[in-house]
Order: sequence, then structure tokens, then C-alpha cells
Amino acid sequence: MFKRLNSIRFSHIRSHFYALFLTTVILLSFLLSIYVLFTPQWLTVESIFLFITTYVVVALVLALYVGFKSSGDMKERLDYFSVLITQFANGNYQSRLYFNEDDEIARIGNELNELGKKMQDQVKSLQRMADAKADLAKSAHKAAVIEERQRLARDLHDSVSQQLFGVTMMAEASLKQIDKNPVIAKEQLENVAASALQAQTEMRALLLHLRPVHLSGDPLPTGLKKLIEELKQKSTLNFKVEIDEAIKLPETTEEHVFRIIQESLSNILRHAEANEVKVKLSMRSNELFIHIADNGQGFHVDEDSNRKTSYGLKTMKERSEELGGTFTIRSVQGEGTYIDIRIPC
Repeated sequence: MFKRLNSIRFSHIRSHFYALFLTTVILLSFLLSIYVLFTPQWLTVESIFLFITTYVVVALVLALYVGFKSSGDMKERLDYFSVLITQFANGNYQSRLYFNEDDEIARIGNELNELGKKMQDQVKSLQRMADAKADLAKSAHKAAVIEERQRLARDLHDSVSQQLFGVTMMAEASLKQIDKNPVIAKEQLENVAASALQAQTEMRALLLHLRPVHLSGDPLPTGLKKLIEELKQKSTLNFKVEIDEAIKLPETTEEHVFRIIQESLSNILRHAEANEVKVKLSMRSNELFIHIADNGQGFHVDEDSNRKTSYGLKTMKERSEELGGTFTIRSVQGEGTYIDIRIPC
């Protein structure tokens, strides 16, 4: 209630009340001065009181009405500013304000329009730079392949290789316990099965990175559907997919988006322990909207110390920003992870 009284509309009305108060004081002082100094017959205390009372009542109603009406236009124009700034914050730099008036507020609106145009030009410049970088990326493909192989080799050594070594050790221990203590042997074999399943999941995630960086000539919707169909066959994940078939993007943008989603699915396979994944791509007001969600174990985004997960998230964020987009991630332990990406087109 008190917060609303501090709004621009009520501030405007209060200024009218203040002017009414000052005018009333001046009129009352003037009439009383005439009454005391000259004591005219036509001016009495009753007439002064009646006049001031009538004036205050009428002026109070008029001040309230005029203040409310005159502040309405200003409030509406300020609300336009708020909506425009919100649009800019969401990456919609094509929004504009148009005022018929020629005053300070209209001048601020024009300046915001210029700011939006500059931000839109900056996004286009970033996308042109991304297109220019595509040629450089293709020429550096061989070096990238070598680096990727080295990274996969490290990951294989750090994860799958150690897990398989542990499976081997537990299997040998189980063989020794089969005749002596079948119960212990059964528990160890269950651990062997769990470790083997984990190693298999880790291997599938690593194999996902061996897919070609490019879409091999396929449109983005087709390439993503092929990727998800492959994962359906090789994992236990249940996918809910909504992809707009009419999505058409520049080649470089498609490759970046494909790699972002590929990295996200790889992280889900390796770390989320999820059984359901939702992937949604759609066009909204000249921007590409990407939503990826899982029902896995989740994590603390700010406190996560898993270097591999952090590296993947950092890569996805950098790719999104290279296209002039925004990257948002929300995660709650025990409830899953949600990624929203908006890319201007």
C-alpha cells in the first residue's frame, strides 16, 4: 500500500495538493489582511470562512481529478520504457518506442531506440564474426581432432579405464569367494554389474563426442533427431522432444547450436543419473529458444567443483554468447537441471 503511494501518479497528485494548500494559505492571508485593515461591510468572517471552505472543497476535487488524469499519460509512457528495457534484457533488440510528443520523455525514448539499434547491430556483428570464424575453424579442424583425441584419451584413462580395472579386481575377488562364501560373492558380483553399467554409460557419453562437429549437410532439426534416436537405442533415457521443423539458421549458427545440445546431452549421460530428458527448440519473436531439462540428481551451480561438468557448462555458455545469445541454467539437488538458451536470429 505505502509502496503504491510512492508511485509517479500519486507523486503527481501530491504536488497538486501542495499547490492547493499554498494557494489557500495565500488567499486566506489576503482576505484576513483586508478585513483587519479596512473592515469593509461586504467582507465578514462568515463570508471568508464560506469562501475558503467552498474553494478548498472544489479545488480538492479538481486537483485530484486533474492530477490523476494528467499523470496517466506520463505513467503509461514510463511503462513503455519498462517494457522496452525488459525486451532488451531478454535479447529482443528489435523493439522500439514511438511518441508523438516532442519533449524530454520522447527524447529519452529516441535514445533508447538508438541503444536498441546499436545492440542489434552488435549482435549482427557477433554473428558475422562467428561466420568468419567458421572458415578458420575448418582450417584448424585437424588440430582440433588431435586435441579431442587427447582429451578423450585422458577421459578414458581417468574414468572408463579405472572403472574397468575396478571391475576386474572385484570379479577376481568374487571368483575366490564363490566356494567359500557365496553371499559375499553375490554382493561383489552386484557391484561388478553396477560398475560395468557405469562404465558403459561413460563410454556412450564419450562416443557421443566422436560424432562429427558438422551436421554433414543435414538441417539442424534433422541432425538433432538423428542424434537423439541414436541415444535412445544406446541408453535407457526416455526423451521428450519438441523441435520446430521450420527452423532455418545460418550454417555456423546451426553447428554451434548442435554442439551446445550435444555437450548438454553428454553431461546428462555422464553425471545426471537421470531417466528422462526433455529437449525443445522453437522460434519466438525472431529468436531461437532452446530448453533442455532432466530429472537427474542436480547440483549446486555456484558451488559445483566437478571440473568436467564445469568445463562443459562453460563451453555451452561461451558458444551461446558468441552468437549474441543468453545462457541460463537452474539446478536443484534431487530435482534435476534446466537449461534455457535464447539466440537472436
